[in-house]
Amino acid sequence: MKISNKYILLIVFFFIGLIWSGINPKDQFTWIMEVFPAIIGFVILAAAYKRFRFTGLVYTFILIHCWILFIGGHYTYAEMPIFNWIRDVFHQSRNNYDKVGHFFQGFVPALIARELLIRQDVVKKRGWLAVIVVSICAAISVFYEFLEWGVAVATGEAADAFLGTQGYVWDTQSDMLYAVIGATAAVIFFSKIHDKAIKKLEEKS
Repeated sequence: MKISNKYILLIVFFFIGLIWSGINPKDQFTWIMEVFPAIIGFVILAAAYKRFRFTGLVYTFILIHCWILFIGGHYTYAEMPIFNWIRDVFHQSRNNYDKVGHFFQGFVPALIARELLIRQDVVKKRGWLAVIVVSICAAISVFYEFLEWGVAVATGEAADAFLGTQGYVWDTQSDMLYAVIGATAAVIFFSKIHDKAIKKLEEKS
C-alpha cells in the first residue's frame, strides 16, 4: 500500500522531534522513559497501517502528542523553559508543563478509541459512545500512574525527574483529572469534525 505524502510528512516530523529531543537531554533516564511510549506507538501504528489506517486528524494529534513527549523528555517536565517563564510571571508554585502532557494523554487516546469503536462497529448506540471513550481514557491514565509508581519504586531517586511531582502532594490525582478533562474535551468539541474525517476516509476506501 502506497503511503500518501501527508503521512510521509507526519513521519518526517516525528523523527525530527525524536532526534532533536535526544540531543543532549537534561536527564538521560527521563528522556528514555518519556520518548519510549512515542516510539512504541509509532511501531504499532506502522505495523497496523495496512490493516487499519486512521484518519489524518487522529494521526496529526498523535504527532502533536509525541512532540509534547519529546519536549518533556528533552527538558524534563519540571524544567520546560516556557512553562518556567509562565510559572515566574504568574507566580505559580510549580512548572505545569506536565499538565499539558496529561491533558493530551486523555485527548488523543479519546480520538483513537472513538475511531476504533466507530469503525469496528463495537458500539451500536452512539449515546454510550462518549461515556465508553472517556472511561477508556480514565483507565489508561490510571494504568500510567501505576506504571510511574512502579518505576519510582524500582529506580528510587532516578525517577524524580520522570515523575515530575515537584513536591505537589496531589500530583497523581490531578494528572488523572487532566486526562479525563482532555478526553471529555475531545468528545465534546471534536466529535463532529472527527465524524466528517471518518466519513471522508471511508468514502475513499
